[in-house]
Amino acid sequence: MEKNLIPIGANLPRPFKDKQIEPQQEFLQRISHECRRAERSKQRFLLVLIDGFDLRPADIEAFAAPIATITRETDSVGWYHEESTLGMLFIELGDAEAESARDTVVKKVKDATQKAGLGSGLAVSAYILPHDLTKPIAPEDSPERIYEYLDPLSSPGRKVSLQIKRGVDLVGSALLLIALSPLMAIIALAVKFGSQGPVLFRQTRVGQRGKPFTFLKFRSMAAASNPSLHENYVKQFIRGTAAQNTNEKGEQVFKLTQDPRVTPLGKILRKTSLDELPQLWNVLRGEMSLVGPRPPIPYEVDCYDLWHQRRVLELKPGVTGLWQVYGRSRTGFDDMVRLDLRYARTWSLRLDAEILLQTPKAVFGAGGAH
Repeated sequence: MEKNLIPIGANLPRPFKDKQIEPQQEFLQRISHECRRAERSKQRFLLVLIDGFDLRPADIEAFAAPIATITRETDSVGWYHEESTLGMLFIELGDAEAESARDTVVKKVKDATQKAGLGSGLAVSAYILPHDLTKPIAPEDSPERIYEYLDPLSSPGRKVSLQIKRGVDLVGSALLLIALSPLMAIIALAVKFGSQGPVLFRQTRVGQRGKPFTFLKFRSMAAASNPSLHENYVKQFIRGTAAQNTNEKGEQVFKLTQDPRVTPLGKILRKTSLDELPQLWNVLRGEMSLVGPRPPIPYEVDCYDLWHQRRVLELKPGVTGLWQVYGRSRTGFDDMVRLDLRYARTWSLRLDAEILLQTPKAVFGAGGAH
């Protein structure tokens, strides 16, 4: 081998003039790749966005020289929004806390814009990625803007399909609420006279982008039941230490099959999933979709690993989904999350239709339901 050959993968310093501004699609793919890497390494990174170049396109050249003083060869520059918003990736933050590193980097970027004479008309913002929903989220860390572009369903070619999906949710939930109203009225009366307490069970759940909402079900437990039994089991389930229980068919399931809090009527409602019908109101209000991952309780999210949180950040929760149809209580938590992420990667209107058609079989077969 010749001695002057450069080994593949060698890190060579590159001046900014040679570091091309990456096109939007390539830059977004780089951000997604870094998010996946950071989920495993637990080393979060910074995304700095500079808005306003659409009004001053010629100024991007003047920005090159000062920005070279604050970027390293491991950092990347690209269009977050083509010809409008410039993005800068700062990875490998070392031992620095992401929050303190953000303040330092933002100050340096603002100073660089001032040196380039671009102080007015440009807005600088910074985001710590991947978003960690187990920590308090400051207003400047809101995931809404970031995942508008980064989630698997955000590609421009899918916008029309997503609008159709929302239309199906609106029409479908409205028609189902009308068609099932007699059955829901009977269930409501049975719950009301079957045990003391409200007809509906209201609970705070975590929706898309981490937004909380009030989740509705028919009450299937005794009023004022202590949630600690379920909370402890779910935390063990997420950590992979939960014991499997045996259902009435002799199958091993990850579920509390003998929950003393559940009323006799509640057992029937849960077995047939009829307790889920009020969630059609959540769909009508736009908090849920007919198809998507199940919305978690806040104490569940507190136990999530970073990669688990993508099922909440990227997707609107649903009444039914891949897990409900193909996995349900027979699968472990990690496999459940993988099914949700697979749904995000492969989503189409046809897939939604297939899941909806499979749902009655899963419900009336009661496979894994308790």
